[in-house]
Amino acid sequence: MKYLPINNSLFKENRDNFTKLLPNDSVAVFFSNDQQPRNGDQYFPYRQQSDFFYLTGINQENSILVIAPDIKTENLRESLFIVKTNEQIAIWEGHKHTWEEARDISGIQNIFWIDDFDLIFKEIMISTTNVYLNRNEYPKFFPDVKDRNHRLGNKIRKDFPLHTFNRSAPLITKLRVVKSDLEVKLMKRACNITGKAFERVLSYAKPGKYEFEVQAEITHEFLMSRANGHGYEPIIASGKNTCVLHYTENDKICRDGDLLLFDFGAEYANYSADMSRTIPVNGKFTSRQKECYSAVLRVLKKAKKLYIPGNTINIVNSEVNMMMEEEIIKLGLIKTEDVKNQDKDNPLFKKYFMHGTAHFLGLDVHDVGSKEDKFKPGMVLTCEPGLYIPEENIGIRLENDILITENYPVDLMESIPIEIEEIEELMNR
Repeated sequence: MKYLPINNSLFKENRDNFTKLLPNDSVAVFFSNDQQPRNGDQYFPYRQQSDFFYLTGINQENSILVIAPDIKTENLRESLFIVKTNEQIAIWEGHKHTWEEARDISGIQNIFWIDDFDLIFKEIMISTTNVYLNRNEYPKFFPDVKDRNHRLGNKIRKDFPLHTFNRSAPLITKLRVVKSDLEVKLMKRACNITGKAFERVLSYAKPGKYEFEVQAEITHEFLMSRANGHGYEPIIASGKNTCVLHYTENDKICRDGDLLLFDFGAEYANYSADMSRTIPVNGKFTSRQKECYSAVLRVLKKAKKLYIPGNTINIVNSEVNMMMEEEIIKLGLIKTEDVKNQDKDNPLFKKYFMHGTAHFLGLDVHDVGSKEDKFKPGMVLTCEPGLYIPEENIGIRLENDILITENYPVDLMESIPIEIEEIEELMNR
């Protein structure tokens, strides 16, 4: 991998914490991600299943983790199965992990070839009653293609119908939502790389450049800084496209007088940053653009103070909605008297600010966790107010990543330029 080696104490601690949540007489099974077919004989670039990486640090396909802490056979209490390589695979596909390498990365001592999984797993199952299977339980995600945890989990249920089956997702979500110190360091690195890429494009973006040319500068900085690449499909939106929330075509020309909205984040060691910025294509905000930008920035600064233990995403969203409503009134987009008479289920501000402010961040850009979860030290969330005025060609979103601590919020992107003056200065240097 491009990133520097990670101390396997991270993955050992993650497994230990997960194991403590298992009831007696249990086995938990985790499958690596599929290689995703593209076309012909090609696959998309491989990205490990986040829970599997969290517990093992292994970024290789066709791997299985089995945790069975109570069985009598000691060398089967924690088992990692990896693909067995040969000379032909090495020539055509490259190096695959040896047992020693898998031990060094994961801290798991008991390594087996994937070919031996069925035999060994049956032995484990005979000695246990409760089975924990993993599924992607993200509430707004409904993929047509079922992943390996889903497919092979169903096969285990069919092969061992007399066992009691349970969900691993609630247990591992409880762990993943709070980041360890080492995880925070990895996320800080992702944020720093993201900041370097943004400063790079501040000196590059100008009228006549295409959005994809700007994206290329970001990608270049990511790879030169050892990032895996983008944590999600980047948004490089100019002009009217700044008002399209998930615009990813990135193929339009950047024109004089327009704004350019960025929403991108580096993925370092599978941990993602998530940043939004908005700049003037020509290096100088108009008075109206400044007015709108300043409104969003004021809300961001006030909203960050809400990221304290005990609050929730729902609380943050509600408070920021009121802040944005006040700013939208000041900008002359809606009137106070109209707000008093508005439909409470369809507030007027939603025309100009229609998305939430916060989501959890970590191994996935929209990481595990619930909007009702009370903030705890170690959680990392985004803070992203926005303002979208299609009739004026103005779309502004500002987003930083915030670490919850016992004392005060820590902005992991505090050093990334965001003030109007510093953006204009850097663009015109």
